[in-house]
Amino acid sequence: MQNAVSTRRWIIGAALGGVGALALSQHLTAGRPSAPFKLTDAQWRKKLSPAAYKVLRQADTEYPGTSPLLKEHRPGRFNCAGCDWPLYDAKTKYDSGTGWPSFWQPLPNAIATSTDLETGYPRTEVHCKNCGGHLGHVFNDGPKPTGKRYCMNGLALTFHPAGKA
Repeated sequence: MQNAVSTRRWIIGAALGGVGALALSQHLTAGRPSAPFKLTDAQWRKKLSPAAYKVLRQADTEYPGTSPLLKEHRPGRFNCAGCDWPLYDAKTKYDSGTGWPSFWQPLPNAIATSTDLETGYPRTEVHCKNCGGHLGHVFNDGPKPTGKRYCMNGLALTFHPAGKA
């Protein structure tokens, strides 16, 4: 009887482990949300610097405090470095003290989100709605009026000063 119980537990454990592996596999292969702007992997590699490719296409994170955009305080707009899609108005940028450019609100229809489980706990990953590029994450510890902190990788952004194309 004990042997049958052990066998049953092993089968149930293996089945649950298989379900978990399938879910993880689907999470990892599902990638970013569907987006209208598409390039092949070779085209992305040609278009982006190696560091920007790692961030935008492989969901890497740049080292904190390294982005020149942390010092950008002029009026203007922050766009996706992959496809130049408008993402954030400079008026919503603030110093979060994290070492990454942070914003309290994206432009309308600018971003998409997904659940990121890479750290072992769920986080909300932020993507460019146009190309699906990984931008960073959003947290619920930002300033008013939204209470959100869109913590973005500077390598995923380009800055366009106001009044310039």
